[in-house]
Amino acid sequence: MIRRVGRQELQFLPPRCLPRSANLREVLIVVRRNVTGEQLAQVDNQDPFASPVWRSPVYRTPEFVIWLVQLVRLAWRVAWFVVRHPLLDVAAGLLLLVWLHAGWPGLVAVAVVLLAGLIVLRLVRPDWFARFVSVPVRCRWRWWFYRRHWHGVMAVARLAPTYRGRIVFPLLGKVTVTGCTDQVAVRLVSGQSPADFAARAEGLAHGFRAHVCRVRASIPGAVVMELVRRDALDEPMPALPIPAQVNLKALAVGRCEDGSPFLARLHGTHLLIAGAKGAGKGSYLWGLVRAMLPAMAAGLVRVYACDPKLMELAFGRALFERHGRYAADPADIADLLEAAVTDMQARARRFAGKQRDHVPSAEFPFVVVMVDEIAFLTAYQADRKLRERTLAALATLTTQGRAVGYCVVAALQDPRKEVLNIRNLFPDKIALRLDEPSQVDMVLGDGARDRGARCEDISSDPHVGAGVGFVRLEADPDPVRVRAAYVSDDDIRAMNRNHGPAPATPSITEGAA
Repeated sequence: MIRRVGRQELQFLPPRCLPRSANLREVLIVVRRNVTGEQLAQVDNQDPFASPVWRSPVYRTPEFVIWLVQLVRLAWRVAWFVVRHPLLDVAAGLLLLVWLHAGWPGLVAVAVVLLAGLIVLRLVRPDWFARFVSVPVRCRWRWWFYRRHWHGVMAVARLAPTYRGRIVFPLLGKVTVTGCTDQVAVRLVSGQSPADFAARAEGLAHGFRAHVCRVRASIPGAVVMELVRRDALDEPMPALPIPAQVNLKALAVGRCEDGSPFLARLHGTHLLIAGAKGAGKGSYLWGLVRAMLPAMAAGLVRVYACDPKLMELAFGRALFERHGRYAADPADIADLLEAAVTDMQARARRFAGKQRDHVPSAEFPFVVVMVDEIAFLTAYQADRKLRERTLAALATLTTQGRAVGYCVVAALQDPRKEVLNIRNLFPDKIALRLDEPSQVDMVLGDGARDRGARCEDISSDPHVGAGVGFVRLEADPDPVRVRAAYVSDDDIRAMNRNHGPAPATPSITEGAA
């Protein structure tokens, strides 16, 4: 027997010994001075000193009301599905009409015609077939895969909190499929943050059968999980073909993790490349030079190569001397950098009050100052005056050169602040294999490693890890895994042999500046 207690005002304390009801198992107990609302006290214990357990009242809903509500819900969902899928509605209507007039032979004929049309579309316009057929089907298939595993993975990863005795799961959103990765949109539970998902990234990767999971911030209250199903960077890439047109804001250097081309920007920015010995820094330097060759031959781009190591850039010394300058001795490098500063300031005086953006031309070409092993010039060389001259020139170029068409591309092994204290003046950064986890945030900025840039885990095997790294752009705080194409010695010899000065009009795309 369960008795209901309404609002009661009691001016006395309950007795020390509780009176028993007729069945000796249930009693009505009031232990609070002010009891409000509909509450039930149920005690199923013979011990008179046991604490009462309060229960909410149970109301029995009539069965016809339950059926009515379910029917209304079903009708609403069907109507909403029809509104959201007009093409599917039309297709279903046509199939029904064919079946009513022609029976099953008509349906077979429709299926044959549809299959033939898909085959023709695949052969004639593969881009349309991918856009309207294969990609949507793959996205839906992968969404169904994640839907099947969603609740289990979220619960085990402790990303499904309990609220008022009910488990609340993050909402699975749109799934975008590329050649090697899945981008899964997730609506967070109120109170969650992207850091909660980033801390569980490894468990999410294993739960969804992916190699790596990276969490990227999206709109407020949502994140995007990037799940890598297949590593597109596991094999070395040969040198990319020399482009017919040059876009200084999108130079093809390698490949991204999702299989798309990695396009590096030089015009209007500066680039810092950090990596341990044998990490593949030279692949990025020569990849940039190779992508700019037509513009260099046309006189629109000049490259000032600083090579204190005398090993990497010296292989293309003839190329740089034809289309720029080359220096290897620390004193000569300091003179080269100071001359570049002088030319940059003279150009700035010419542009003052006339234009704010630089457009490459034969009179004012785009100048790339490429420095290999910059740490030796700024920290390790014995001559203090040369160190100060070099550092002052580099600081001036990185702070004033972007607007007038000067770009600094620097490579180093040790990213510590005392080695290069101007590293924050490089808006775009690439981190290759590094020796310590703390160096990742030194190069790419705070929080980069938590977002998935595990540079210390890149393999030291040249076949597997050379040229593999993470790039972080000024406009995008999320690091992207990339790999540069390998430019061999034979490729550099061919570049030296075949690309001299060209009198023709430069082949450079509009808007490259």
